[in-house]
Amino acid sequence: MFGDIMGMMGKLKETREKVEATKKRLDTVMVDEKSSDGMLTVTLTANREIKSIEIEDQLLEDKEQLEDYLVLTLNRAIEKATNVHETEIAAVAKEGMPNIPGMDGMFK
Repeated sequence: MFGDIMGMMGKLKETREKVEATKKRLDTVMVDEKSSDGMLTVTLTANREIKSIEIEDQLLEDKEQLEDYLVLTLNRAIEKATNVHETEIAAVAKEGMPNIPGMDGMFK
């Protein structure tokens, strides 16, 4: 019995380390999002850290329009980055989880 518990604990530790390594790797995965007309481009990491914002000059002439573009484009970029992040972390976590009855639907 203790062998099984120790094996599971080791597997959980290994999985935790893989999840941490995946989080570090996601700092290098870039997600780009453009406004529908291409006048604004936002780049985030898959860990949802903003890396760059590119704004066409004509957007700088209308503060309200720029603000609207930023909100919409940033929200779409964050959603994309979140999807990438959650998919990657869930895959690593599911791969390393021990077979515990009743827990099989947890990481879908």
